[in-house]
Amino acid sequence: MSQTLSAGSNAPAGHAGEGGAAHVIVIGNEKGGAGKSTVAIHLAVALMRIGKQVGVVDLDLRQASLTRYLSNRHTWSSARGVSLPMPGQRSLPVSQARTLDEVEAEEKAAWDTALNELKSQCDFIVVDAPGSNTHYARLAHASADTLVTPINDSFVDFALLAEVDPETFQVGKPSVYAEMVWECRKQKAAADKRTIDWVVMRNRVSMLDARNKRRVGQGLKALSERIGFRLAPGFSERVIYRELFPAGLTLIDLTEAGSKMPFTMSHVAARQELRELLIVLKLPGLAGAPIPF
Repeated sequence: MSQTLSAGSNAPAGHAGEGGAAHVIVIGNEKGGAGKSTVAIHLAVALMRIGKQVGVVDLDLRQASLTRYLSNRHTWSSARGVSLPMPGQRSLPVSQARTLDEVEAEEKAAWDTALNELKSQCDFIVVDAPGSNTHYARLAHASADTLVTPINDSFVDFALLAEVDPETFQVGKPSVYAEMVWECRKQKAAADKRTIDWVVMRNRVSMLDARNKRRVGQGLKALSERIGFRLAPGFSERVIYRELFPAGLTLIDLTEAGSKMPFTMSHVAARQELRELLIVLKLPGLAGAPIPF
C-alpha cells in the first residue's frame, strides 16, 4: 500500500533539521503500562525508514524499556550480520546530590546537554518519558514540539486526563496529568513563543465493540475540545508487540533478512495503524514523503 505524508495546519511551525531545529516528540503519560516505549521505538524506526536522522532519549531511568529495546535490537542485528536503522541515543544520569535544588540543577544541565547534542545531529528527537511526574519528565514535556500521549482504552487511564462522573460518565475537570501538561505548555510559550501540539492516542484498543470503548471515545472527544488536544488512532491490542521486544524489532522490520517471525495479515493491519498515526501527527519536513512500509 503506497501512501504519502502531508503537512497540515495543526503542525507546529519550523522544519526538522534546519539550523539545529530538530523536532522534539515526547511520548508521555503519567502512568506505566500505556505502551509508551512501543510507540517510541515504532515512531523512531518509522522516521528513519523515511530517511530522517533520529535521536532518542529514555527518561524512564528505572525501567529503561526503550534502552533495553535498543540493546536487544543491536544484539539481534549483530548476531545475524543484518544492518538495521539505529537512532542516536543519549542517556541521562541519576543525580546523587543531596538537596532538591542541586538535583534539579544537575538534571537541567544534563537534559540541556543531551538535547543540544542531538539537535545538532538529528531531524527528530523521540523522548520516552517516565510514567511518573519527575523533574526529567517535566523538562521533557516543556521542551516538546509534539506530545504524544498513549492511553489504554479504559477509564483508569482516562482519570489521568480528567475526572469522570461514575453514574453519568460526564467529563469533569482536568486531572493531574492534564494539569501538568498545561503548566509545561505555558513554560514552552514563555521560553520560545511556540505551543505544544498535544496528541492523545487510544492504545491497545480492543477489536470488539463494547460500551466501555464507546464511552471512553465519547469522553475523549468532549475533553479534547475543552483542553486542546488532538485525537489520533492508536495501536490495537496485539501479541506481536510483546514478541518483538526480545529481538528489538518493530513491525517494520519483520520482512528483514534473519527474521523468522511470520508476516501475517494482522501485521499488515498493524503497519497501517502506524501509517495512520504518522499521517495524523503531521510532523514538519515530511510533506509529500512516501511511506516505505
